[in-house]
Formats: sequence, C-alpha cells, structure tokens
Amino acid sequence: MDRRQRYIFWIVGSLTLGVAPFTPQPHLFEKLGMLFSGQLGRPIDMFDLCLHGLFPALLAGELIAHLRSAAAR
Repeated sequence: MDRRQRYIFWIVGSLTLGVAPFTPQPHLFEKLGMLFSGQLGRPIDMFDLCLHGLFPALLAGELIAHLRSAAAR
C-alpha cells in the first residue's frame, strides 16, 4: 500500500469512526470532554474513547512519521 492509499484509509476511518455517531455530538468529542472534565471513569467510556480515537491517532502518527522522514532528507 503506498503512502497516498494509507492517507486515504486513515482519513476515511477518522471521518467515519472518529466522529460517529454524527448527531447530537460525536462520541470522540464527547469522550474527550469527559476526559478533560474528569468524568471519564466507567470502563465502557474508556473503551469508547480508545475505539473512536484510534483512527485519528493513527493518522496523526502517519503524518508525524512523514514529516520526520521529509525533514531528514
């Protein structure tokens, strides 16, 4: 899989799973709000945060790796 295909995969995954469900508020934003306010205590909420944050985190990791390799050239 080339770099362009990986980016498309991570972006599509981030937009679908990362912000699902779309209404009333995406789970990822809800769980991040709970994390920062100190209310993220139940195991299911922690699992939800990991599940919905996986693709955006992997996309960020891919971008950082790409930027580091480009800077090393």
